[in-house]
Amino acid sequence: MQETQRLVEAAAALGGVLRSSAIPHAFYGSLVTAVLSNNPFSDEILCIVEGGLNQSHPFRRVREAVSGNDDFSVTHSPWTNRLHVTYRRPIPSIDIEILPAGETGPRHLDSSTVMKVQNVPFLTVSEFIRAKLNSWVIRAADRDAQDITFVLNRYWNRVDINRIVEQDMNQFCARNPAAAPGWAALRRKYGM
Repeated sequence: MQETQRLVEAAAALGGVLRSSAIPHAFYGSLVTAVLSNNPFSDEILCIVEGGLNQSHPFRRVREAVSGNDDFSVTHSPWTNRLHVTYRRPIPSIDIEILPAGETGPRHLDSSTVMKVQNVPFLTVSEFIRAKLNSWVIRAADRDAQDITFVLNRYWNRVDINRIVEQDMNQFCARNPAAAPGWAALRRKYGM
């Protein structure tokens, strides 16, 4: 576990570098729930980076953006198709995993899919739940379930139900009954 404020500072630093290179991005992971709940500790920070038809791969865009910056180092693992950016200014350093948009989260990162919290771009509540739900369907991690349950029950009125796969959420609520009140409220809101 790391201090949430340190992770937010790392996100702001990387976000500044990506923004100066005009690279659309949004942060994701349990950091979102820690920021929304004012939890002093968090253990997961990920950054979704947009690619595109006429643009290079998101990993390449990030590597080029942070090259020459002494505050960051990059570790690319081609065998696992992972890219990690390490923010080296604080001690201990902070590792941020880079994910291509569309594989995790929305394909396009714009004002309809990104919200600013503490001046850092995060996925919107709907996109956060959708991405976490997709992860939960694959690996059924307790951390994902806790994040989904917290955000759904607390912010159900800000969720666009059209962005949530109903079958997956029904299965999730069957296995995690604590999320059922938020899902039921959201369904009522949309007359379902």
